Amino acid sequence: MRRAHELIGLPVLTVESGKQVGEVKDLLIDPTWNISGIILEAKTWFSSLRYISWEGIVAAGEDAITIPNDSVICEFGQKNECHAFLEGSDKIKGLPVITVGGHELGVVEDVYLNQNWGKQIVGYELSEGFISDLKEGRKWLPMPESATMGEDAIIVPGHCAQEVEELFVSKEE
Repeated sequence: MRRAHELIGLPVLTVESGKQVGEVKDLLIDPTWNISGIILEAKTWFSSLRYISWEGIVAAGEDAITIPNDSVICEFGQKNECHAFLEGSDKIKGLPVITVGGHELGVVEDVYLNQNWGKQIVGYELSEGFISDLKEGRKWLPMPESATMGEDAIIVPGHCAQEVEELFVSKEE
């Protein structure tokens, strides 16, 4: 599995010219827990954000993201049905994951994608705080069959409390 954080900061290159058109600033995640696209960093303080739909991406490799040409880049308009991963008022990172029964499982630190950089999110990396991370490590929760992305929390079925597993996170992070 690959972590969403591994996409952030990657250069975005066109296959047509080999030109770098920017770097990945953030990911947009739709209500069905798929990545709908990437947001590129703003070139200047006054420029608008640019967006590339996931369908416009040729490949998301370990070292770069490739697109056919710069025609797939558009200005980012507010996509109300999507949540940003890292930034903004509707970001997913930092949201608590709470069961329907009211038990907090941890706070989202990262999300995982399938091995081939597919767009489907397959699980969450959860933290219970800095001290707990040091003592016990972070936790992994496989993506449940239903999860509600709310304004202040992610709500998951009650049985998810039994599905949380320990996750090995390397010390270099």
